[in-house]
Amino acid sequence: MSIKATLSQDKSSLTIHVNGRFDFNLHKDFRDLYSSYNSENTIKEYIVDLTDTKYMDSSALGMLLLLREYAGGDGGNIHISGCNAEITEILEISNFDRLFKIDK
Repeated sequence: MSIKATLSQDKSSLTIHVNGRFDFNLHKDFRDLYSSYNSENTIKEYIVDLTDTKYMDSSALGMLLLLREYAGGDGGNIHISGCNAEITEILEISNFDRLFKIDK
């Protein structure tokens, strides 16, 4: 399991790539990652890329909610992309499709 980030050239978009398991073991790294890249307050969009994510648990849902709060709550611009069928189902059952833009 690993996590990494890519900042757009204009520093307005941060893509967070989660590889393997998205679970509690990534909690600190996930939070540190998005907060450290936004030290200049230039990020307007967050993209959570789950293309290489094989597993997601309830703590991952909590981490996404914390990112949403950090990004401005209802006014935050967060996309979740690359979801496999299992992760899409978890997000839809949890009604996260109402809180986030989900690209399947």
